[in-house]
Amino acid sequence: MGRAGCGKGSNGCDGRCPALPGNDKVRKMVRIAAFLVVFAVIAAAQAQQPDKVRFGTNWVAEAEHGGFYQALADGTYKKYGLDVTIVPGGPNVNNRILLPVGKLDFFMSANSLQSFDAVAYNIPTIVVAASFQKDPQVFVAHPDVTKFEDLKTRTLFVSKEGMASYFQWLKADFGFNESKVKPYTFNAQPFLADKNSAMQGYATSEPFAVERQGRFKPAVFLLADHGFDAYSTLIETRRELVEKRPDLVQRFVDASAVGWYHYIYGDSRPGNELIKKQNPEMTDALLSFSVAKMKEYGIVDSGDSIKLGIGAMTDAHWKSFFDKMVRAGVVKAGLDYRKSYTLKFVDKKVGLNLRPKN
Repeated sequence: MGRAGCGKGSNGCDGRCPALPGNDKVRKMVRIAAFLVVFAVIAAAQAQQPDKVRFGTNWVAEAEHGGFYQALADGTYKKYGLDVTIVPGGPNVNNRILLPVGKLDFFMSANSLQSFDAVAYNIPTIVVAASFQKDPQVFVAHPDVTKFEDLKTRTLFVSKEGMASYFQWLKADFGFNESKVKPYTFNAQPFLADKNSAMQGYATSEPFAVERQGRFKPAVFLLADHGFDAYSTLIETRRELVEKRPDLVQRFVDASAVGWYHYIYGDSRPGNELIKKQNPEMTDALLSFSVAKMKEYGIVDSGDSIKLGIGAMTDAHWKSFFDKMVRAGVVKAGLDYRKSYTLKFVDKKVGLNLRPKN
């Protein structure tokens, strides 16, 4: 008898009989559909992979970097799709030179003057946020000094960097005299030994050292409260990154701002634990003191950031500081300082809801 049918399978074929019309087309459609599914799975996986970011600081890990460490430790960077590696600076490390050559994606710049230098020397970097509304630079004096102007009568311990920057402003605006200056060696002992002296420092650090070593509470004068209105702890990046990957820049700026809110107003322990891990010499006492002083002086959150959010910058603030530096002879009047920064990524009120109501 001839075969009436193959008798196997839903299409009557057991694999030995000829394929029925249309089966090749079906198999092709199945292969295409399978390919599309695999492609979609791969694309989804890639979309979930965080962007790797290298962020360099300008010193060893400390509370003044706390918001960045907090954002890393508590998962904020991860929530913003970022895989951040913090690269600490130090006395023998110059992270800033690694930014323009692409070894770092972002850098924590000390103050606005470095941004002006970038323009002056045609370095292709740009500021995208200011984590500190106030520069923490202070003069620490003995308790009998009650007025800022009285510092002019004291021996002042000032570093070379200080002489080239804020001291020129002190000369121009307050009449300070270089004859009163002695080199500052980042050691409190000369100041402690001379009761007629004052020394430079950070509001978050040197007063703590004086209290511990000298066993007295010093007079502290924050230069920002007397007109030295530089931004500080700036986030710099390459112009190329701003142009080609603005979304990445925005996410890093936003996540860092949230990290600072968490560090200043929330539970700072995750950030502090990471700081101590990278810098074993850091103590809980100093970290606690530093956070308290950042809040007391409004280092991170004051002025424009109250309404615009941490990281805020304005054209008026930049112009005010630039004009002071021109008057002091620190920068040239013809410098196009507006090229040193962009407001594209700030003033968006990111994280304002995290600030305590009272």
